[in-house]
Amino acid sequence: MAASSSPFEQALVLVLRHEGGFIQHPRDPGGATNFGITVQTLSRVRGYAASIDEVRHLTLEEAAAIYRRLYWDAVRADEVPRGLDLALFDLAVNSGPDRAVMLLQKVLGVAVDGLIGPATLEAAQNTDVIEAIHRLTRERLGFLSRLANWPVFGRGWRRRVLDIEREAILLASSSQPFQGGHIMIDTKTLLASRTVWANLIGFAALILGLFGFEASALNAGALQEALVQFIAAASFIASTVFRILATKQIAT
Repeated sequence: MAASSSPFEQALVLVLRHEGGFIQHPRDPGGATNFGITVQTLSRVRGYAASIDEVRHLTLEEAAAIYRRLYWDAVRADEVPRGLDLALFDLAVNSGPDRAVMLLQKVLGVAVDGLIGPATLEAAQNTDVIEAIHRLTRERLGFLSRLANWPVFGRGWRRRVLDIEREAILLASSSQPFQGGHIMIDTKTLLASRTVWANLIGFAALILGLFGFEASALNAGALQEALVQFIAAASFIASTVFRILATKQIAT
């Protein structure tokens, strides 16, 4: 992916990786889709009842324009921190912009009205982004698991949501202040962060759940505390090692 790609273009590549090409699954309520665009959505955009054949021949350029207008712009993703923009965008594509905004508002602790206005955007800018991504993932999986067609599509949905979470956290983690056109990663700070460890523990629990293991009994708080105390005990060694690593610059 080119370094000059916009946040939308980067997010779209990741979303399309899961949407694929033309699909007409008999148990998918959306019917025929191409690049994830349903026949209903294409009809809405074009202003007439589009045919399945028109969906089949939808171009990537038109699909991208639809994604930009109806999903990315609809949730004002350009005004949301990096990483969280991807998580919010993919949620909007998969479950609708209104649902995406409401789940984000629940995570941010603001009024849940489905309208992404100044209060929601301010809360998004001031939140712990990685923690917000993790919590949004949990809310999203909770919502999806209650849908009637979860038994049919649940495994694929879970895989998609976890993949997007991973990519979103990578984006958020790399969004550090620029120095001479490069990104400096403060690895020591990341390892000492309770939030990072909480996210890693939660992610591990989701992975265990994906493979059928019962992770609900995991005492995340105790495990998190033990990990943080371990890091504190080894702080002298860690600070020396990671200070060296932090001097390495990663090109954007």
